[in-house]
Order: sequence, then C-alpha cells, then structure tokens
Amino acid sequence: MSDAPQAGKRKYRMAARAAGVTATRSRILDAAESAADELPVEDVTLAVVAERAGVSVQTVLRHFGNRDLLFVSMLARVGLEMRGDRDVKASWGTTRIVAVLIGHYERFGDRILWMLAQEHSNRRVRMLTGLGRTYHADWCRKAFAPALRGLRGAKRERRLSQIVAATDIYVWKILRRDRELSQAQVELAICELLEPLTEPGP
Repeated sequence: MSDAPQAGKRKYRMAARAAGVTATRSRILDAAESAADELPVEDVTLAVVAERAGVSVQTVLRHFGNRDLLFVSMLARVGLEMRGDRDVKASWGTTRIVAVLIGHYERFGDRILWMLAQEHSNRRVRMLTGLGRTYHADWCRKAFAPALRGLRGAKRERRLSQIVAATDIYVWKILRRDRELSQAQVELAICELLEPLTEPGP
C-alpha cells in the first residue's frame, strides 16, 4: 500500500493545525485591541483578553509569552495598519492629501485620543504616542515636501511645525468632535488652514 495517501493526510492535518494557530492568535490580538480601545491600559489584563477571545489565559501565554509581549504584538499590528491607512504622495496636492488624513482620523482618531489621554500614566502608552508624534512629523515632511522646498534653517522648521500643528489629531478633535462639523467641512477647514502654508518656498 502506498504511503502517498497517509502523507497527504499528514500535510492536511499540519496545514489545518497551522491555520488554527493563526486564527487563534488573530482572535487574541483582536480581543486585546478591542479591550485597549475601551479600558485603561492597566485594566487590560490577560484574563480580560482571554475572556474576550474565548480562550484560556494559558492559551494567551502559549501564543505570546507574557502580557508585555502581547501588547507589543498588538501595538505593532495596529501601527502597521494605521501607517498603511495614511499612504499619500506629495504630488497629489493638499485637498487629496487632507482627505486621506481625515479619513484616517475618522477611522482611528478616537482610539488615538484614548491613548493620548493615558500617556502620562503609562510608560508603554507614552512610548507609543511618542512614536506617533515622530511619525506624524515625518509624514508631514514628506506629504507637504513642495511647501518646504527652498526653505532653510529656522524658517523651514517653523513652516514644518506649522503644518504639523494644522494637521494634528487635536485639530480634528476640535473641529469634528467639539464643533461637530461634518467630515467634508473638516477637510475644507484644514485645507484653509494649510493654504497660506503650502505655497512652495522661494
């Protein structure tokens, strides 16, 4: 009798097991992410994550080792998702770039604000928000490169800082959440804030 059928069954079982491991890992990360959106970081325990994921704490530990490593994995996944959501090209022009940014804030803004509210009381969150600020400044530098062209020294840094401020998450919060403007009106308002800043330098 040929070993081929048995080998095929073994490969199928291995593939099914690997798919199961991946699905469980993803479910745990989803649970950690949703818990972090709703609870203070200190309250996002392994037990809370396990309950939300429908697994045991031991299963969470088997996949991630400890709570810190679970958080690192979850934040890394969220970070990649957020960055991909903001991909733009400087050649697109202000209106299109701002539309992408505001779409990003519509999707992730409340989560970002929740993290920012906790940054002074939690070291892990503070590291994440620090990386976020660095990323936003770098994003502005690339997205609005034509507005910085020809500028040097303090003038260039001042112009970049103005663009960073005009596109900051808190500006979106004031316009969208506090003033209750529509998404389209927020986009227009930020374009108007940027208009005197985005003319190419001499």
